[in-house]
Amino acid sequence: MPNGMVMQGEMHNEGHSGHGGGHDHSAMIADFLRRFWICLVLTVPVVAISPMFQMAVGYHFDFTGRDWVSVVLGSIIYFYGGWPFLTGLWDELKRRQPGMMTLIGIAVTVAFLYSTAVVFRLVEGMDFYWELATLIVIMLLGHWLEMKSVAGASKALELIVKMMPAEAHMYHGGEMLHDMRVDELKIGDLVLVKPGEKIPVDGTVTEGSSTVNESMLTGESVPVQKTEGAKVIAGAINGEGSLKIRVDKSGKDSYLNKVITLVQEAQAAKSQTQHLADRAAKWLTFIALSVGFGTLAIWLAKGQTLAFALERMVTVMVTSCPHALGVAIPLVVAISTAITARRGLLIRNRTAFENARRITAMVFDKTGTLTEGKFGVSRIQTLSQDFDKNTLLATIAALEQESQHPIAQGIVAAAKTAGLSLPAVSNFTSITGKGVTGQVKGKKISVVSPGYLKEKNIELPVDDAGSAAETVVFVLEDDKLVGFLALSDQIRPDATEAVRQLKSQGIKVFMATGDNATVGKAVAEQLGLDGYFAEVLPHQKVEIVKDLQAKGEYVAMTGDGVNDAPALAQADVGIAVGSGTDVAAETADIILTDSKPSDVLGLVNFGKATYRKMLQNLWWATGYNVVAIPLAAGVLYPQFVLSPAMGAVLMSLSTIVVALNAQLLRKDLTAKLIHSMQS
Repeated sequence: MPNGMVMQGEMHNEGHSGHGGGHDHSAMIADFLRRFWICLVLTVPVVAISPMFQMAVGYHFDFTGRDWVSVVLGSIIYFYGGWPFLTGLWDELKRRQPGMMTLIGIAVTVAFLYSTAVVFRLVEGMDFYWELATLIVIMLLGHWLEMKSVAGASKALELIVKMMPAEAHMYHGGEMLHDMRVDELKIGDLVLVKPGEKIPVDGTVTEGSSTVNESMLTGESVPVQKTEGAKVIAGAINGEGSLKIRVDKSGKDSYLNKVITLVQEAQAAKSQTQHLADRAAKWLTFIALSVGFGTLAIWLAKGQTLAFALERMVTVMVTSCPHALGVAIPLVVAISTAITARRGLLIRNRTAFENARRITAMVFDKTGTLTEGKFGVSRIQTLSQDFDKNTLLATIAALEQESQHPIAQGIVAAAKTAGLSLPAVSNFTSITGKGVTGQVKGKKISVVSPGYLKEKNIELPVDDAGSAAETVVFVLEDDKLVGFLALSDQIRPDATEAVRQLKSQGIKVFMATGDNATVGKAVAEQLGLDGYFAEVLPHQKVEIVKDLQAKGEYVAMTGDGVNDAPALAQADVGIAVGSGTDVAAETADIILTDSKPSDVLGLVNFGKATYRKMLQNLWWATGYNVVAIPLAAGVLYPQFVLSPAMGAVLMSLSTIVVALNAQLLRKDLTAKLIHSMQS
């Protein structure tokens, strides 16, 4: 393990698609949808006047010039609607990786050329224009559904940059301030950060005192006290005091820029899962070409006419490119993303459909993921008969209600939750870095830190709740200790059960946190984790994920902060909790909008159900070819030969079966998700 990272072993032993550019991706989705609607409108008359379709359905409709209408409309559909597949075919052939585009491109081209040859009387037979048109329309729809399901290219790097303020208050010529662009600051410059502002640079405090919230950057849940000589990080949020900071790092050397680099590297290195439909299409391409040209050669060798042999070849090639294959996976994707979104799981990367079922190790960030990410009152202790717990809490809250400090906000929130009425406060005074004091019901009440007690030589009680996992504030009445209150980052209510359920499925559960080892151990023991990593920095979280992957684990990372973004990108499945930063959400494959750890269990179950439905649909989409292709080739001729019309009917039936089977996923997924979330 890298230096500075405290790792504890297993508690029981102790006692991946990169995201593309947003504008291009959105334009491509719009283009596919536009081509679909235009081709759909043109397909209706093509199908209606097709002799093959009329024969299959059982009606007759003819008029002078019918063939030429078919040629014109079929040509528009082929060149306009089929263009993405034709260019895709060319790209796949150049890469020597035939897949879905190759199969579609060959099928529509063969159908177009053969149909045109029939219309111009170059060969005898019936045209395939209606097959050509419906195939292109359904494939456009399928690809649009597929692209739509992963729409929203990654904005992680932009969002990280946006965390940096654009300008800083720079000292110029001594004490005079003026605003300057952050990217123009140089090492050694002095800047002022006012209360509540974001820190613009990595630097050192030269003057002032304040607490700084670094939780979204480092994962440290407790705001850090910064005084002269302390290091600060760009993007952190300053608390109640003003800080004068000397610039130590700028540009590419800053903390956030290093995070950006880590995200870029991890996203670029993530291998993309090859889609199941593409693998099926690749094999069908080889089968279609081999059997198609083999059929042509065999029938010509046996003395059949060119027209008969061509019809058999075309029937084989068109039949082997099933309509259903184009929607088999996208339909499952579309239904899955819709159902899970309503349950609080947003899918950004379709490979997560397969990846979630393979998870063997789950790494949770602590702050904001397993815990609430904010202070809650964990214990109240009174040391005077004049105060009960509610009175003590109300008194403290009355003094703290004007403060924006996270500890103060946690105390006030606890009092509000308890429905307490807060007493009036007068002569309120802040004791810099030590606490607050004021008059409450005629008594001088002070809420102070342990350091203040030591400074005043006030003896701390033996049971002072001084665990490093808690923050303690003490209450003095006329300088006499009357009680104390302990706060800690609260574990989410469903976290314990979520961990238990994940472990019951054979998934190892770990925690990585920027907090100290004492806090990490306390949380890990309470949740029953397999292990934990404490005091980790962003690049160390990436190393944790890589180490687990090197040991053969299929790793999911769950987090909510900027510090989690690189690890989310590196993990096989990156899961962001929705209450965290946009950076984490945009880097992840899956977003849990309700920030519930139990939703991860639903995700695993949903991944398994979705993958199983994908396999079923692929079988229904392609399985009929086991019978249809030999019959289309004429293996039972002259007793039986599969006509182009019958081949089209079989394809239509497989498409209907695939659509119905995909709809059954709604019931399956809903049942699994409800079960996992109610467990």
